[in-house]
Amino acid sequence: MKKILIIRFSSIGDIVLTTPVIRCLKKQLGYEVHFCTKENYKNILSHNPYVDKVQVLKDSIPELIKELKKENYDYIIDLHHNLRTLRVKRALKAPAYYSFNKANIEKWLMVQFKINRLPAIHIVDRYMQTVAPLGVENDNEGLDYFIPEKDKVILSSSGDFSNGTYIAIAIGAQHYTKRLPLHKLIELCANISSPIVLLGGKEDADTAEKIMAALPHRKDIFQGCGSFNLNQSASLVKQARAVISHDTGLMHIAAAFKKEIWSIWGNTIPGFGMYPYQTHHHVIERNNLSCRPCSKIGYQHCPKKHFKCMEEQDLSFAKEL
Repeated sequence: MKKILIIRFSSIGDIVLTTPVIRCLKKQLGYEVHFCTKENYKNILSHNPYVDKVQVLKDSIPELIKELKKENYDYIIDLHHNLRTLRVKRALKAPAYYSFNKANIEKWLMVQFKINRLPAIHIVDRYMQTVAPLGVENDNEGLDYFIPEKDKVILSSSGDFSNGTYIAIAIGAQHYTKRLPLHKLIELCANISSPIVLLGGKEDADTAEKIMAALPHRKDIFQGCGSFNLNQSASLVKQARAVISHDTGLMHIAAAFKKEIWSIWGNTIPGFGMYPYQTHHHVIERNNLSCRPCSKIGYQHCPKKHFKCMEEQDLSFAKEL
């Protein structure tokens, strides 16, 4: 059986967005599929039935290459496409490899000069273009996310936090300029009449506690930040009636479960191609700002010091939830 190695080292959302490629390669070609990623993200793929083996980058590219050479891959699909993956491809010397076009020049033009030459398709469809030479086509079944039985969480069998009753809010994001400020998060939660589950990592727990303290009368808000691992948070997303999220990994996990999503955008834009994929979604953004987008990723503070892209967000949509 032929072997395919897919490479995407990080991060949560980017890896989830590769899952249609994984599924289509496996189902349409029937080859053995390996996926190489950083150790922090291996659990995203460990329970994916279309992945035969997860190869893990720990600290050393040479050590990773040593392990990968044992497999004798027939094809390498590079969906990360940076200097480290170039080293891997050169070292493995597979008969054929295919690399994703990251459109870095187009992103640079948009960030620096607001000249829009961005591809007018979703990044998933661009990932699929990478494997098209192998005869693989998009099955249009959307994203995948598989939760192991041990990580399935039930907050309540009835009442405020039972399946399908609450709104899940992913309050975090890797960069400050992708996140609503605290007072806007409080406004968002105050506008929502439905029960709420706050989700995020340990780094978001303090913000979540401040939201709870600002709304002491709300007994129907559950603080889940830092209390669950990623798969457990995904389980809570799966049970939500709808999801509100910044431009972050849980947004794409919600899309995998075909949730209705309200995505809130700060310094980044949906035009980069990473909006919720093949699910009913609403984009919440501050349009017509001359400074936006200011980065293809994000900053730890607003370069203009006014942070209008988040400070001026209209959150009145939440009154309907």
